[in-house]
Amino acid sequence: MPVRSAGLVVYRMRADGPEVLLVHPGGPFWARRDMGAWSIPKGMVEVGEDPLSAALREFAEEVGEAPSGPFAPLTPIRQKSGKIVTAFGVEADVDLTQIRGGGIEIEMEWPRGSGGRIRFPEIDRAAYFAAEEAMMRILPAQAPLIAEIVAILG
Repeated sequence: MPVRSAGLVVYRMRADGPEVLLVHPGGPFWARRDMGAWSIPKGMVEVGEDPLSAALREFAEEVGEAPSGPFAPLTPIRQKSGKIVTAFGVEADVDLTQIRGGGIEIEMEWPRGSGGRIRFPEIDRAAYFAAEEAMMRILPAQAPLIAEIVAILG
């Protein structure tokens, strides 16, 4: 059974079109990566958990207070790893000055094979991007989520 994640595609409207909220993963592997490295705020769906509840929980852990709806269910996508991501679009202008950095630290061996361990936040920053720029910054497998929001908004 594939791993399942859920997240929010948060957008805000500007005069020249929508801006999409993306988060950048923390840690040394992602430190110098920008284009094609960002993601929507998302995380694992626990057994028996409703995907929207998981998306709201993960958003609160990573970014801060989760927005209130209405939420538009989007077409699930499959990432290269096989993980299935269920996402929900929602309009919100989130204050990014207090992002939680993932709330959770990750520990991993670094450099790989060295035996040394480091800890770092799950995400290191969050930002809004115009939809066209967000399409270039997001992980390629998640780009259809942005495209769907743009299509919904017309």
